[in-house]
Amino acid sequence: MNPPDETVQLSTSDLLKSLATHGTGDTIAMVSVLNRFRSRAHGVLLMLVLLPAFIPLPTGAGVISGPLVSILGLQMLLGRRMPWLPRRALRYRFKRSTLERFAKRLDRLLRPLERACKPRLVPFMRHRLTLAVTGILLIALGILLALPIPLTNYPFGILLMLYAIAIIERDGGLQLFAWTLGTGAIIASVALSNEVIALLQGTTA
Repeated sequence: MNPPDETVQLSTSDLLKSLATHGTGDTIAMVSVLNRFRSRAHGVLLMLVLLPAFIPLPTGAGVISGPLVSILGLQMLLGRRMPWLPRRALRYRFKRSTLERFAKRLDRLLRPLERACKPRLVPFMRHRLTLAVTGILLIALGILLALPIPLTNYPFGILLMLYAIAIIERDGGLQLFAWTLGTGAIIASVALSNEVIALLQGTTA
């Protein structure tokens, strides 16, 4: 029997800070992160894979985060309650200083959201269909994030962060809001696909 999750009452920002400060050493292994935050592992892992998307570069960082978001979404679509990672990825170590900078950078975004967030529609959040729909949207948004479209890392990164916060805070209301925004972003991207293709062709010509 697993011990109770000691982080279940932590807010998202406090959870990020806990990642940076818990334990000893200058780095923390991915497997330690997942074991520590297992009840909210999907949300925590989504936050971590979004790290490159918040690197202040016009293009490129989404190519790293996007496929990882889609892989996580696929696992949710398949009904995995805990994310699966290969052994090599589980051994990957994050620098605590990087996590701390990430936490500080997102603090202005997270604090107002946290004041509005609370556990809502918890049975809805735990439902198999909710997991599947979230997974489908993450797959699509991850693909969009990976496309080399200038100046889209931050908007898509922030949108995907809403999904992470909804999972971590167990907030069904925020999850529905994130679904709405995500669906709108996907529809808009499809509607503007010809313009996007022309832009990409212009940047690679």
